[in-house]
Amino acid sequence: MKDWTNLSKTLEKDAYLSKELKEEIRKMLAQKNGCLYCKAKGMPNHHLTDEISLLCIGFAEVYLKLGTNIPNYILELLKETLSDCEISELFAFISFTTCQQYFGALMQLKPE
Repeated sequence: MKDWTNLSKTLEKDAYLSKELKEEIRKMLAQKNGCLYCKAKGMPNHHLTDEISLLCIGFAEVYLKLGTNIPNYILELLKETLSDCEISELFAFISFTTCQQYFGALMQLKPE
């Protein structure tokens, strides 16, 4: 669990994408992924309005609806605005966070 927690902390930090954006995406994912503990941390705020945030949030919405069946034109939209590093970080964050939230749902974690 220590390594898992360290990876989580690393992915949540400011890097190519802001921690604020990643927290918004985490909240979005939590509403669908079934972890009551994660849902209890709050609903998305819908307050980020810069181009990168809107694009990443839009991608997260598509991911929530389509899973990994993302159409190529969506990926091309990402590539027009985001760097390869930003795209990689977005995908890594979404994948890891989804995994964490599925784990929490399977373990039936509840808010304290």
